Amino acid sequence: MIKWEAHACLPLHPHADFGPIDRLHAAGVNYVSINIGMDMNPVSQVTAVIAGFRATIAAHPERYVLASTVQDIEQAAAAGKLAIGFDLEGAMPLLDQPEMVALYRALGVRQMHLAYNRNNSVAGGCHDVEQGLTPLGHKIVAAINAAGVLMDCSHTGRKCSLDIMAASTQPVIFSHSNPLALVQHGRNVTDEQIRACAATGGVICVSGVSIFLGTRTPDADDVARHSAYVANLVGVQHAGIGLDISFRQSELDDNPPGDYDPTYWWPKSAGYDRAISKSTYPPIESWTVLGDALRKTGMTADEAALVMGGNMMRVAGQVWGN
Repeated sequence: MIKWEAHACLPLHPHADFGPIDRLHAAGVNYVSINIGMDMNPVSQVTAVIAGFRATIAAHPERYVLASTVQDIEQAAAAGKLAIGFDLEGAMPLLDQPEMVALYRALGVRQMHLAYNRNNSVAGGCHDVEQGLTPLGHKIVAAINAAGVLMDCSHTGRKCSLDIMAASTQPVIFSHSNPLALVQHGRNVTDEQIRACAATGGVICVSGVSIFLGTRTPDADDVARHSAYVANLVGVQHAGIGLDISFRQSELDDNPPGDYDPTYWWPKSAGYDRAISKSTYPPIESWTVLGDALRKTGMTADEAALVMGGNMMRVAGQVWGN
C-alpha cells in the first residue's frame, strides 16, 4: 500500500531542514508533495527554493527520489526511500505565460493551483470577490493538462473552481481542502465543488489544519471524519489526504522580500488569527493510526488504503503517466 501525503510545507528557503520530511517517511508515508511557492512569492524566491530542495534530494539518493511517474513512487517504496514531488500554489509565479507550466514541470512541480486565496489575472481566490476563470486562465489550464501536471483547486474560489473543473480534460484534485458542510470556513469546499471534482475522476484530499477541521487539537479521528464525509457523498474512490502541515523553522526567514502583508493573504475577516501562525496540525505520527481511524468510520481496510494513497496513485497514473 502506498501512502500519499498530498501537501506539506517546509520553510520557503533553499536551506530548509528536511528532518520533518524524514519523520513523515518514518510514519509510513511513501510520497509527499512539498510546496515550493505561493502567489506572494516572487519567481526569484521560488526558483531558489526549487534549486535548494533539488540539491538536498540529490545529495541523499539513499533517502529520496524526485518522482516523475507512479512507477518511480513504487520503486522508491520498494527500496525504502521517500518519493517527493513539488507543488506550486497560485499562478502569479507563471508570469502570465502558459509556457512556464512546462518549465516548472521539468523542475519537479507535479501539481499546481491557480489562485492563493486572492484573485489574480488567471483565477479567483476563495477569500476575494468571486471571480471565474479568465481567458488567460483557460489557456493555463490547457497548459497544465498538456504538461501532465495535476490540476489542483485548493485555495480557489467556488465559481472559479467549477470553471476549472469544466475546462480541464484531466481529473482535478483538491490537494488540501475540507467539506464546508462540516465546518463553515471560506477555505472549505461545498458539496457542489466536491461533486464536480468527483465527476472529473478526481480526489478531494482532506487537510489537517485546525481551523478547517473545527478543532484546536486535530488528530487522526478528525481527519478521518472529514474523509468519511467526502467518501459518503461521492464515493470512497474520491477521498484522499493532504494534511498541509506547516513545518516552521524559526532560524530561517522565509518571508517574501519587500512589502509583504500576511493579513492580505489570510484576512482576519475570514477567521484567521495572526495569519496562519496560530494554526495547529495533527501530529506527523497520525499517519501511523490513520488507517484505524478511517476504519472506525465504517470503511474497510481496502477502502482506507484507497483514501491514504490508492486514489491519488490512480489519478497521478492517469495525469503523469505510469
